[in-house]
Amino acid sequence: MTGGGGPRAALRAPDPGEGSPASGPRPSLRLPGPGVRRLAPGLLAAVLLAGCAAGTTEAAPDTAATPGASAATGAAAAPDLSRAPAGRTPAGTLLVADFGGDTVTFVDPGPDGSGEGGAPIASVKAGTAPYGLVVGEDGRAWVATAEGVAVLDTRRRTRLALVPYATESGPVTTGEYRGGGMGIAMAPDGKHVYVGVNVPGGDGAVEVIDTATREVTGTAAVGLRPFDVDVSPDGREVYATGHDSFDVTAVDAASLETRRMEVAPYGTEGGLGSWLKPHYAVVRPEDGKLLLPFEGERLAVLDPRTGEVTVEPMTAETHQHGAALAPGGTLLVVGTGPIGAEDDDPSLTVRNPDGTERIVPLDGPHEDVAVSRDGRTAYVTGGFTRDGYWNGITVVDLDDEGSEPIRLKAGNRPLGIAVL
Repeated sequence: MTGGGGPRAALRAPDPGEGSPASGPRPSLRLPGPGVRRLAPGLLAAVLLAGCAAGTTEAAPDTAATPGASAATGAAAAPDLSRAPAGRTPAGTLLVADFGGDTVTFVDPGPDGSGEGGAPIASVKAGTAPYGLVVGEDGRAWVATAEGVAVLDTRRRTRLALVPYATESGPVTTGEYRGGGMGIAMAPDGKHVYVGVNVPGGDGAVEVIDTATREVTGTAAVGLRPFDVDVSPDGREVYATGHDSFDVTAVDAASLETRRMEVAPYGTEGGLGSWLKPHYAVVRPEDGKLLLPFEGERLAVLDPRTGEVTVEPMTAETHQHGAALAPGGTLLVVGTGPIGAEDDDPSLTVRNPDGTERIVPLDGPHEDVAVSRDGRTAYVTGGFTRDGYWNGITVVDLDDEGSEPIRLKAGNRPLGIAVL
């Protein structure tokens, strides 16, 4: 996902204020030590590898496929074709990447985007296990799938192309640890898309796609499992959040040279079995710093110019994934639920620029979040990268603190989300 402005988007320790090394070798992956928050005994086995999850294809007609069933939640809601508008898709429509299927679902969020009376209106083939997506000002969506980046015309609800990856990421599969695209972002000028490619068992890559030619024009090596990709406000750097390597890799957009910056406010003990890893980030437009939430307890603020990390307190006390910035600088963070006996349930953190927070309880795990253009409404996907997901979106009114979130059935294990 991207920070404020530009293309629409679409994953115990040092005391606060202590810095983190700006560069160096990948962290050693060790077994948990005495400085790590302990998991409930029954969860220890489950956290091994904890993820927390040339040529194109011609345009196809609008697809109205009914998404498949989820073992966790039953059949996903089928698109209501009677609601699908003729011609161009209206502004405010939601797009969700159906990680449990091979589609992107278009969702009518109801009057004024409130969620009331909303429903899915169409599903369009994208590719295997779509993850993240980003929409440009030209109305084209770029979707990271296991087999390539799908290009969708959102106005006509068709797939225009499938751009294959240059990086070899193994067989095309589904599931949390599949290879292929994960995080994805667009340059502020819309000329390039940057996608993080997961290579199971090895370092990932950021691939650069020319949006005019729909071809991969360059690659850069980054960390393990690039959950999220962001771009600096001036477009000069691309940031890949390496989930399993506890880092952010800065990629020079012109030269593709890289710098690794460790972001590990809890340390790197536990390695692949640790839950205390970076997931998603946002770029603060006023100073270009990256904000990475951890566990509803700590917000790591990374200065990419120096590699310095400072830590601010958070209050949700729950495992966290997706993040987005609303107009005005309000930070939204998705709490997926507890990983230990002392953790709280799923929630949405609404964090004001002054650091004060409001915690909105959510019903069940969620994954990612997007915000309406007017900043009044948050849309939180229920897909989640692990089991416990549900096929829908929770709609949160950010202005009315007394309102109850609205659950809107949509998609098939929806992960990435964008607002047209």
